[in-house]
Amino acid sequence: MSALPVNQPVPVFPLPDVVLFPSGMLPLHIFELRYRTMVRDVLSSHRHIAIALLMPGWEEDYRGAPPFHPVGCLARIEQVEWLVDDCYDLVVRGTARVRLDRLVRDYPYRLALPETLVQAPYPEDDPLVELEKRALLEAWTRFAREHELPGTVPEASDPGLPFETLVNRLAMALPVPATHKLRLLEMDGVFDRSQAMRALIERLRRTARAVAPPAPPPEGEEGGNN
Repeated sequence: MSALPVNQPVPVFPLPDVVLFPSGMLPLHIFELRYRTMVRDVLSSHRHIAIALLMPGWEEDYRGAPPFHPVGCLARIEQVEWLVDDCYDLVVRGTARVRLDRLVRDYPYRLALPETLVQAPYPEDDPLVELEKRALLEAWTRFAREHELPGTVPEASDPGLPFETLVNRLAMALPVPATHKLRLLEMDGVFDRSQAMRALIERLRRTARAVAPPAPPPEGEEGGNN
């Protein structure tokens, strides 16, 4: 099955420091018994799980049911490898932003009825969208070059990549705390998300310049006082 049936509960897989976006790809290593059970269950049905960000303090109750942020991302299992130790390596693809505060079961893993969050529509061929897409790519290219991020989202330069896909994949690649990414995920408009990301990138660049060591003197000159 390729789509999640209406009113179908999905397992919640809460993670620390990870925020998945629609169209984003995420590798996962599944080793806990409850989540190995989860994988077996969803592989025999709709192949969907929901990725959520754990709230601070999750370490105190990780083996139980630590709270997670209610906005997350629905994900479909695209690749699966069953390992000899009965664990799994997965690759999941984000499909939709969802709200996950309607829990229907806690054990052995949590099940929630996902509420799809409507994305504000935008015309892909709007000149303003094209300008914003170009501005985001330019900001990211400068940032990646300055911070030596080789190979980061290499497909981002594909001119045929949809605007939302570009924005969301770059959002996942941003080197910022997960809570910053969650705020981006919570935005209903892709255009607003892109502008917020550009502001974040410029803030990171300013911070890096402020803490950068001074440039060495030209060759043949010495520093210090005469």
